[in-house]
Amino acid sequence: MSKKQPALHASPSPIHIGISDKDRAKIAEHLAKLLADTYTLYLTTHNFHWNVTGPMFNTLHLMFMGQYTELWNAVDPIAERIRALGFSVPGSYQGFGSRTSLDDVPATPPKAQDMISILVKGHEAVAKTAREVFSAADAANDQPTADLMTQRLDVHEKTAWMLRSMLES
Repeated sequence: MSKKQPALHASPSPIHIGISDKDRAKIAEHLAKLLADTYTLYLTTHNFHWNVTGPMFNTLHLMFMGQYTELWNAVDPIAERIRALGFSVPGSYQGFGSRTSLDDVPATPPKAQDMISILVKGHEAVAKTAREVFSAADAANDQPTADLMTQRLDVHEKTAWMLRSMLES
């Protein structure tokens, strides 16, 4: 199923930062996908914080709060990087929904173990998206975006590892 993505709008002012217009547009669109993935994972994690039940309630409730807080704090630097490259930032459910690679949160809250599995897959998916951004940024010699991606990769890979550890018997 193909999703129609609303176009990012370029700044009317010329931007001369040593990255071509074409490369800036490509990086900005990759960042928009990362923003959509991050926001979707934030929403899923916050939902699970609200709806977790069972013997691990307190542990998971607190852990999910730490994770959704980290994700919430991540969206602004990603959005600001898109702006620094000279493009508008998607900020609607349509804009995010058409770009995200993550599934929406299940309508019925899953069991705690399933929540953890869903979040593992979500963090792994966001890490993959961050790698795509990193590749585009590295090819265009865009160090600020590449630096931001190494930070995001570190967070998502560590979080996925910690969540996977909770699933082991």
